[in-house]
Amino acid sequence: MRPSQAENPSPGRESGVLDRALALVEFLRAHCPWDAAQTPVTLTRYLLEEAHEVAGAIAGGDPDALRGELGDLLLNVAFQVVIGEETGTFSREEVVAGLEQKMRRRHPHLYGLGPAEPWETLKARERGGGPPASILDEVPTGLDPLLLAYRIQERVAKVGFDWDDARGALDKVREEAEEIGRELDEADPDRLRDEIGDLLFAAVNLARLAGVHPSAALAAANAKFSRRFRALEGLAMRDGVVWGQATLEELDRLWDEVKRLERAAAPPAGPEAP
Repeated sequence: MRPSQAENPSPGRESGVLDRALALVEFLRAHCPWDAAQTPVTLTRYLLEEAHEVAGAIAGGDPDALRGELGDLLLNVAFQVVIGEETGTFSREEVVAGLEQKMRRRHPHLYGLGPAEPWETLKARERGGGPPASILDEVPTGLDPLLLAYRIQERVAKVGFDWDDARGALDKVREEAEEIGRELDEADPDRLRDEIGDLLFAAVNLARLAGVHPSAALAAANAKFSRRFRALEGLAMRDGVVWGQATLEELDRLWDEVKRLERAAAPPAGPEAP
C-alpha cells in the first residue's frame, strides 16, 4: 500500500510550489549584489517586520493584503533556508524533516505512535526528561520585546512571583514613572534608558494582570492615534494650517476637535439592563 502524505509528506527538491520561492532567492543571490550580501543577521529585522505585517493583515481582515504579506514572509523564510544551504549549515530537506519529526512527536495519536499526551509531558520528553535549568529557558528569546516581556511574566507568575492583583502592578508603574522623572533631571542616557525599560516592563505586567494583552492594546492605540491624526490632517487643510509652522497649541486645538467630533459621531449607549 502506498504511504499517505501524512506518513511521507516530504516532496522532492523541486516538486513543490513553495520550492519556487527557494529558487527565486537563489536567482536573486546569484544576480543582485544587495541580495548576495545579506546574512541571517542582516535579514532578521525584515523577517520580524514581515511577521508583524502578516499579523496586521490578519487583524485587518483583508485577504488580498494577507496574501501579499504571506508572500513577503515566505521570501524571508526562503532567504534563511537558502543561506543555510550555501553555508552548509543545513539543507531544505533537513528543515522540513525536522518539522515533520517534531509534529510526529507532538501528535503521536495522529501518526499511530501512541496515545495523545499532555503538552508538558511531550515537552519534558523533548528536553530529555529532566526539568529545564530555569523556568525561563522555554521562553523564546527571539520574540519582539513587548511579547517577550509578557511571556517572561507569564512564566514567573506560574511559580508565584507575581502581584496579587493589577493594583500592585499599577503602583509599580507609578513608582517607575517617578524614577524616570528623577533621571530626566540627571540627564544620564544609560540610566534613563534603563528606567524607561523598567516602566515599559511594569506597564506590560499591569496589562497582563488587568486581563489585557499588551500587544493588542498597543495595536489598538496605534490604530486610534493614526485614525485621529489623519482626521487632524484634514482639519489642518480646512483651516489652512501649514505643517512645520503651526505651533503645538494650534495642533492641540485641532486634536481636541478631532476627539470632540469622534464623540459626537459615536452611537449612543444602549439602555441599561434591567
